[in-house]
Amino acid sequence: MNRTHQIATDVLTIGETMVMVTPQEGGRLDAESSFVLRPGGAESNVAALLAELGHRTHWAGALGADRLGDIVISVLSGHKVDTSLVRRDPDRPTAVYFKDPTPHGTQVAYYRNGSAAAGMTIADSAAWYRVNPRLVHLSGVLPALSPTCAELTRRIVIDRPWGDVPISFDVNHRPVLWERASEAAEPREQAAETLLGLAQHSDVVFVGRDEAAALWGTTDAESVRALIDKPAHLVVKDAAVEAVSFTGTSTARVPSRRVDVVDPVGAGDAFAAGWLSGWLSGRHEPLRLRLGHYAAAQVLASTSDLAPLPPAQEVIALLEDEADRVSQDSN
Repeated sequence: MNRTHQIATDVLTIGETMVMVTPQEGGRLDAESSFVLRPGGAESNVAALLAELGHRTHWAGALGADRLGDIVISVLSGHKVDTSLVRRDPDRPTAVYFKDPTPHGTQVAYYRNGSAAAGMTIADSAAWYRVNPRLVHLSGVLPALSPTCAELTRRIVIDRPWGDVPISFDVNHRPVLWERASEAAEPREQAAETLLGLAQHSDVVFVGRDEAAALWGTTDAESVRALIDKPAHLVVKDAAVEAVSFTGTSTARVPSRRVDVVDPVGAGDAFAAGWLSGWLSGRHEPLRLRLGHYAAAQVLASTSDLAPLPPAQEVIALLEDEADRVSQDSN
């Protein structure tokens, strides 16, 4: 590919962004609720949080030519995400989802059938090649949106139109999406096969221990690595317990941060953003995991998928101070 006159960026993320409708102050979803509207999408969350940490990011996707699409563009641009690669579709709407915080956990209702993002095809990617990223990030949500989105995902991950630019892939299994979009008799089996193939062709892979167990029957981080053995970096997240990363023959484990959880939605995206920030900055593996845990904790303690984050240098200084205090206490 001729990269002359291309726009340099740290990370290009690709996927669907919806408008999230959530009650103010974490209240329940009911007839008396007052709402706020915010963008919500795995890939744009990563782009926005990386931008908060001080990296240059682009998000590529499709939105309806509607007021909800305007809101997505406005808010993401406010987070310093470059949205110039987004196509506006006059015939398909911007998708919407509703959050309902309950005493037993947040429930989410999606309204995304026939969305602008589901209408994306390989042809959309032609406009994205003017960006020269250090990393391309996407998730398992994209291939579940529609057959054309599945083809687009394979084009990016397997055909590598950006050449040797590393691909970061968050498995992000959404069973309801696969049941709705799949033409197979067994949607779970199709999801398991598709997501494993995409993970094996990626350079960086994020996956939850629980979703790996549901998809492939793995039992722990090591069995996930035995299955997903090709990526240069594999990070297995075990919720409130720990995160384990495998790089070549090396393994690193870092416990999760303790946090009073307000809303778990978006924490996985935040973890990916923190880890990728450390990777972009050349940090050692335990610090990358700690950056991931820090970013995830900020989102877990917030009602928003886009909790504010200080620049990465400030976070690193904070984490190093914490490590020094732990070392002093242990002595």
